[in-house]
Amino acid sequence: MKRIYQGKTKDVYELDASTYRLQFKDDVTGRDGVFDPGANEVGLTMDGIGRKNLEMSVFFFEKLKAMQLPTHYLTADLSKNTMDVTPVKAFGDGLEVITRYRAVGSFYRRYGKYIEEGAPLDQLIEITLKDDQRQDPLINEQALIALKLLTQAQYDEIIALNRQIADVIRKELLDHDLELYDLKLEFGLDSQGKILLIDEISGGNMRVYRSVTSEYVEPMELVELITQ
Repeated sequence: MKRIYQGKTKDVYELDASTYRLQFKDDVTGRDGVFDPGANEVGLTMDGIGRKNLEMSVFFFEKLKAMQLPTHYLTADLSKNTMDVTPVKAFGDGLEVITRYRAVGSFYRRYGKYIEEGAPLDQLIEITLKDDQRQDPLINEQALIALKLLTQAQYDEIIALNRQIADVIRKELLDHDLELYDLKLEFGLDSQGKILLIDEISGGNMRVYRSVTSEYVEPMELVELITQ
């Protein structure tokens, strides 16, 4: 296999023109040894988290596939920590779409003067550019279009698709007495120009709390609660 990208939590290999392979690692993003799905650097290593993130990703990708929602997912091999996907082209160097149901993390750090930590948000959506050097800056709709990273039609489609997928994930968590506080998803274009959900859907890119006690659920435990 030819490695075409070395990421923080996954490496990407080219199998052939129609299939890429994601190799999940045991690294997670964070700061000072503390997990943070919004961080743009590896913060710590958690033994077994690569397998757990893959398990949870497969669980949700299969659910979205059954609903005929467009994703890059093809198949997975849990024994090897790999997932085979459709090759996609990123928007620029990549966009991250963040859906917020409560004010935590970087949102609260930015706007804590105006909102209490944990206060509800009505599926608020933010978009950031994947740019480690500039700390993954926020970008708005007009700037995305002005920089020709997205067309207006692509922006509208991504926002609509993101809302739909985020709500599927939120409802599944609610069925397990869990509450989704925020979620980070990524999208790309296949060879036909179709927008697909890409990357992973795991505890590594969301914050989840117990509905009754408001206790934070660690990524490793989250997988057990969802997939058992």
